[in-house]
Amino acid sequence: MKQIVECIPNFSEGRRLDVVEQIVDAARSAGVSILDISSDSDHNRSVLSFAGDAGSVEEAAFRSIKKAAELIDLDQHSGEHPRIGATDVVPFVPISGITLDECVKIADRLGKRIAADLNIPVYLYEAAAKNPERVNLENIRKGQYEGLKSSIETDPARKPDYGPALMGKAGATVVGARSPLVAFNVYLTTDDVTIAKNIAKTIRHSNGGFRYVKAAGFLVEGKAQVSMNLTDYSKTSIPLVVETIRREAARYGVGIRQSELVGLIPQDALIESAVWYTQLDKFEKSQILESRLAVANEEKPPDDYAFISKLAAATPAPGGGSAAAYGGAMAAGLVSMVAGLSIGKKKYADVEEQMKTTLAKAEVLMNSLKGLVVEDANSFSKVLDAFKLPKETSDDIRTRTQAIDEATLYAAEIPLKSARYSLEVMELATFVMLNGNLNAISDGASAVNLAYAAVCSAVTNVKINVASLNEKRLGSIILSDAIAVEDQARKLVEAMPVVLQNRAGI
Repeated sequence: MKQIVECIPNFSEGRRLDVVEQIVDAARSAGVSILDISSDSDHNRSVLSFAGDAGSVEEAAFRSIKKAAELIDLDQHSGEHPRIGATDVVPFVPISGITLDECVKIADRLGKRIAADLNIPVYLYEAAAKNPERVNLENIRKGQYEGLKSSIETDPARKPDYGPALMGKAGATVVGARSPLVAFNVYLTTDDVTIAKNIAKTIRHSNGGFRYVKAAGFLVEGKAQVSMNLTDYSKTSIPLVVETIRREAARYGVGIRQSELVGLIPQDALIESAVWYTQLDKFEKSQILESRLAVANEEKPPDDYAFISKLAAATPAPGGGSAAAYGGAMAAGLVSMVAGLSIGKKKYADVEEQMKTTLAKAEVLMNSLKGLVVEDANSFSKVLDAFKLPKETSDDIRTRTQAIDEATLYAAEIPLKSARYSLEVMELATFVMLNGNLNAISDGASAVNLAYAAVCSAVTNVKINVASLNEKRLGSIILSDAIAVEDQARKLVEAMPVVLQNRAGI
């Protein structure tokens, strides 16, 4: 079964749509499928939903969080919705081919990376929570950004799971894993927000209401709104909650004006609602026309070698730069394999902690390199776009030349990243080859060779892009850095025969 993970990060920006689009573009650059974007100016919040394989989704989440930290200042932020960070909360949801426990590992790994690379405090919640008090998001968000900012440095109970006990303008970020939920709002036929707050108190679990309902009352677009998260719609159904709100609203002499979804909803939740209201007691899912057609025209399994097919196509991209990143990612995968085969073995107990660290680093590098596969292809598209600019006047020519150089310089920076990451993979591969499970030494050696090929291929792309610059001086630093990386990689690969001779006798 194809592995699919959904991520639904919430960003504290719903008014500057240009900022929201930049955040979405950052996620999209990792090669994920953007499923939904929902922005609300009253809440001043946007909810993004994207999906893909675990590596791509993890990388997309990091890139969007990084971009949000650059563009959103919580000191200047206000809105109806509670929040503690520019990227407020980042849940991972298993869709197919992956378990909730695996999503917990993704959340934990991402939390460490956010803290280390972006210097943002990170709290883990829901299934990923390390502290029972942090399972519920409401406990972490108590006091919001302003309250957390004043207490994080002095209150031990508010110390983050990862990162500094200090708040910058991007605030803190909550990362976790959970099952699919339904974000669902009901608007009342009144502007009296007190009624919405009272109804929310009645239905939410924390005040004795329904077990799988979280709710709050807000004033949105001049209307009282009951805002909800239904955390298990199969056990507390949407119709049950809606009819309870309708009954409670009638007590105050008001009704339901409309309802809305925030983000996406599982198909089963809608089917259950339809069955409930129409009283189709003997209904079976196989009676749905589209479901019957899907079974009759079952698709073939997805091509696991889709990237290779794209590479072989007679198109400019993806090309050598993407292939270099892909090779580095494969090498990182082999490092993870050898480290995993060494962990838990008595024979390698003395290096177990180092192997665990190596495994974590290799997985981060693998995901980063997979992201660069897409980014390299996108960077080439920017170069092609620059060449399409007009060149009719001298001003046109100057603008076009500058745009070409800027795009080409960017196209050189991407393979330089691939080379640097692949060099790091080489270092990890050398360690597992020296110290890891001897039965997997050939896999460690393969990782070294693959990563070295990735470095050389990436550096070649850097050299060619720099050589095509109109202003060669622009690429001098990038070129010298690339050559230095290549030299370091060469030294590592030259030492490999000695390692193989000493450990495996070959």
